[in-house]
Amino acid sequence: MVVANGSASASTANTTFNVTANVVASCQISATALTFGTYTGAQTDATSTITATCTDTTAYTIGVSAGLGTGATVTNRYMNGPSVDVLAYAVYRDSARTNSWGTTIGTDTVSGTGNGGAQAITVYGRLAAGQLPVPGAYSDTLTATITY
Repeated sequence: MVVANGSASASTANTTFNVTANVVASCQISATALTFGTYTGAQTDATSTITATCTDTTAYTIGVSAGLGTGATVTNRYMNGPSVDVLAYAVYRDSARTNSWGTTIGTDTVSGTGNGGAQAITVYGRLAAGQLPVPGAYSDTLTATITY
């Protein structure tokens, strides 16, 4: 009796290929409301949070507009209220509330570097004491802009 070996020899061939991608710098920005609550004539402080999400190592700056209040500037912001009355407030980059937040890059903006995750930046707001506005609801809209 003769037994044949059933194993066949298999051949293989290989190749390599490149895998590429290009990552473009990008950022997203969002913000929570700056809510002062009821104003009684006393100084009132509040905070808001701007969240920047940028690709890793992407440098950015964040500016905050003067708002829509009548006569507003980045150092003197106003919420419009009943009739033509306004309520003055300020927005700052620091907890001591000494550095106004504006839109001039390198002067009154906040800068950072993205890490690929969400980065929270606090907005510090203040209503000055001693204002005597007409009773009613006051509001304004600020625009936060991220430049990268």
